[in-house]
Amino acid sequence: MNDQILSYGAFVKSDGVEFRLYAPKSDKVFLVIFDNPEDNSGKEFPMSQEEFGVWTLKIKNAGYGTLYGYRLEGPSNDSSVIIADPYSKAAVTQNSHRHVAKSLVVNTDYDWENDDWIKIDPRDLIIYEMHLRDMTVHRTSGSDFPGTYKGFIDKNRRSGINHIKDMGVNAVQILPLQDFANVEIPYKDSTIFMYNDWNPYARNHWGYMTTFFLAPESYYATDGTMEPNAWNGASGKAIKEMKDIVKDLHKEGIAVIMDVVYNHISNYDYHPLKYIDKETYFRLDDKGEYIMQSGCGNDCKTENPAMRKLILESVKYWMTEYHVDGFRFDLGYLIDKETRNQILAELRAINPNAIILAEPWGGGYDPDGFSNIGWASFNDKIRNSVKGQNPVNGLGFIFGRWFGDNDQKSLQRYAMGSLREYYGQYLDISHSVNYLESHDDHTFGDFVRIGSGEVTEHQVITNRINNAKLTVRQLALNKLGAIFLFTSQGITFMHQGQEWARSKIIAETDVPDDKIGQIDHNSYNKDNETNWLNWDEKDMNSDLVNYYKGLIQLRKKYPEFRHSKPDDFKFIDVGKQVALAYKLQDKLIVAINGDPINELKIDLPDGDWKVLVNRGRVDLTGNETLSNKLTVKPTSGIVLIMK
Repeated sequence: MNDQILSYGAFVKSDGVEFRLYAPKSDKVFLVIFDNPEDNSGKEFPMSQEEFGVWTLKIKNAGYGTLYGYRLEGPSNDSSVIIADPYSKAAVTQNSHRHVAKSLVVNTDYDWENDDWIKIDPRDLIIYEMHLRDMTVHRTSGSDFPGTYKGFIDKNRRSGINHIKDMGVNAVQILPLQDFANVEIPYKDSTIFMYNDWNPYARNHWGYMTTFFLAPESYYATDGTMEPNAWNGASGKAIKEMKDIVKDLHKEGIAVIMDVVYNHISNYDYHPLKYIDKETYFRLDDKGEYIMQSGCGNDCKTENPAMRKLILESVKYWMTEYHVDGFRFDLGYLIDKETRNQILAELRAINPNAIILAEPWGGGYDPDGFSNIGWASFNDKIRNSVKGQNPVNGLGFIFGRWFGDNDQKSLQRYAMGSLREYYGQYLDISHSVNYLESHDDHTFGDFVRIGSGEVTEHQVITNRINNAKLTVRQLALNKLGAIFLFTSQGITFMHQGQEWARSKIIAETDVPDDKIGQIDHNSYNKDNETNWLNWDEKDMNSDLVNYYKGLIQLRKKYPEFRHSKPDDFKFIDVGKQVALAYKLQDKLIVAINGDPINELKIDLPDGDWKVLVNRGRVDLTGNETLSNKLTVKPTSGIVLIMK
């Protein structure tokens, strides 16, 4: 166990359990021991206050399986609400919008079988972003444990870890696995304290509403349920089952990155930090109301020493107790700079190869600031340049256009790693997370469907199979984006199903959604077939899947695509075409033509050149040879290597 990392929580001793809680503004604190999760009250024990607002109590003869909470009295507290421990290692939660919770004293011992973190140069990262439940819950996954931790590592299936391994990526980034408020307030219920007229599903599927920063989400355990008002987590199974997926991924050489949310918490639940000390843990306005720069909930006061301590101890706990290799910080700009500095320093002191990524949003867009302190961040500029920002009226390179102020110089800069010395954002190429699709916004496949004009933005799709099957034009556009992504310097990132141009069509349910059948660009609230991966679609678009697999192998085989410096690039004149061509380290040539009509013709340097990528196929044997002249078809790319 890694209790030595934690300042507070429940600590099992030889003669009982010691409980420690930080509540500096409380006059009295009572430990409450429950017999059952559904109990509204329990046996109360007064705690003693030590210095600096720390309350302690040891309960003799208590041990694993103890179910507990706290009742606080004081000017900042509501004594009618029994809260769970903010340092819960395991939480037992009710499926209601209040996310009523109790803390479980649990044995976290685990046989790691000599497992260790994955040691990988950040420039070599090829990250696959995934939602744990979505990967196996669809009937086509074949899993015996659909939608669970265990289902993800279910062997001999077409889904889950088997697909990750087959693709050849070396890292996964998993949407939030910290216990979160799954259920939101009922839809259009005027009797509730807040009127929900925006989310007819009354659910949060993606998990960006953290409640417990140390406990794994128990809905994904094999005994998880979403039955209304039922309780999750009483068995504590989620702890072992989550560790199993980390260990199994590590056995395949795949690093695990947790997507974590420390900038805000849920709006609606009985979150313990709200009831312990609102002023300490949250940013408030001059009226004492929550500031919501995140747009998602109650913004955390990360600059406060108590909140900073919780964040730092949380990430260190996940890295040591669960062996995760790194973190993606949601709305990273809302985490104050000093806390960011300490996160990097303390994680790298534990694991020098710790992966630290930021979503560079939240009160501003500042990738420069992240790069200055050694963090990587997501490169929105390459995303917007390559595909555009809006599929209706903001198209980019792959459609034969320049988005915004982009031009050929921009493409060259992105290919070189978006370095600051060439007017980019980053001090080092390892700070640029290059991507075309993430969980946010349209999938890349749907962006292409709408951007190509073959599907309209609000069209009701009546034939899902026909919509999912790529047309010739859509396939070419998807491949063009992919070749740019996988040949550019920096960290490479893709989202689940991007490799088959996954489409997210709002599924028909009994929920009163007036957009059923339309393409969804923000599916955070749908635990249904809108989000669940349909593995038949992978087979349907196997040509694109194989292209992605080939590009991944190309990138892994040739370090020039990962470790090159600006001086290694010799750009080839492409005239005024929407195109990019360059020679890399005097041995590779990349030529990418965004023009939808005209061919790109260039003179090749002397010698014979083996074709590694052409006509939408990857052939690392290089059976075809070219010399003298190179013609790149419209909406396509070519990679050559000197023979």
